[in-house]
Amino acid sequence: MHDRKNSFQRLWNTALSLLAILMISSWHSCKEAKPRQTVLKVEEQSPPYIEILEDEALSLLDPKTQIETLASGFSWTEGTLWVPDGDFLLFSDIPNNKVYKWDPQNDTITYLFPSGFSGENFNGSEPGSNGLLLNAEGELVLMQHGDRRVAKMKRPVSDPAAEFEVLVDNYHGKRLNSPNDGVFDSQGNLYFTDPPYGLPNRMEDENKELEFQGVYCLLNSGELLLVDMLSRPNGIALSTDESQLFVAVSDPEQAVWNRYDITAPGIVGDRNLLYDVTGLIGKEGQQGLPDGMKMHSKGYLFATGPGGIWIFNPAGTPIARIHTGQKTANCALDENEQILYMAADDYLMSVSLK
Repeated sequence: MHDRKNSFQRLWNTALSLLAILMISSWHSCKEAKPRQTVLKVEEQSPPYIEILEDEALSLLDPKTQIETLASGFSWTEGTLWVPDGDFLLFSDIPNNKVYKWDPQNDTITYLFPSGFSGENFNGSEPGSNGLLLNAEGELVLMQHGDRRVAKMKRPVSDPAAEFEVLVDNYHGKRLNSPNDGVFDSQGNLYFTDPPYGLPNRMEDENKELEFQGVYCLLNSGELLLVDMLSRPNGIALSTDESQLFVAVSDPEQAVWNRYDITAPGIVGDRNLLYDVTGLIGKEGQQGLPDGMKMHSKGYLFATGPGGIWIFNPAGTPIARIHTGQKTANCALDENEQILYMAADDYLMSVSLK
């Protein structure tokens, strides 16, 4: 009996020793393990909502911030532009051939009509202006679909009227397709895109004169340079130091954002892929294509695309998404970069930034 007790005691002591070793080993493993990065990624949430992909985005966005609808009832909003001198927002409604004005008092009025087609009986669906810009003199520059040109409003921004001066309407004597979006550099050179969306029958339109869709640079000298040819060039932006050009391609078969190194005004290096979202096109909750873009002063690119707004850091990594629940066409930052305005289908929306 005594031997059996001793055997049992030895087994019990061995088990306790093994258990202690396991506990110590586990404690050391936990102690040495690297902490897991906090990523506030929201799954299966109904839009609108903010999705944080990288902690870096928390310096720009609070994921709990409400996305607001400021105005609605339009046909297709585009071309968002903050006008700092007047403290108001302008945006295009392309099918209705109008530019609207919205101010922080939630007053929305027709600002300009017609905005992109000055003739009669336009047969297509997108006659109006698209991208809206301010040049260095504070004058309004419009990408005019129906009239197939880039034009400047002759009147001051504070006293609008449909009186325009043509800046460019052809490339080597052939009419442009329908200028879409643009961006000025600090020297007054204008980079802009020219897809076929404003033509009544788009690619098959009998009045299409160019055999390609171009990205251009209108130099401040008046010379027009062809930067690249893409299937559906759309939104366009410059890096903060103007060393890089970004172009969105709104082609469902190749939905991408491209990046170019600028070697001289209007002269770029090879096309480089920034990000490819072709695989998301047509998926549930991923409405829209790469479209309008705006560059934040800290180098963050706000780019409309599938699902709403994508935010890329300077390295080209997506760090957050703003899911609007709508096909989102363009965006704009206010003067202090505290509010992001979004043209989303028939809505004007906004979200506060940090």
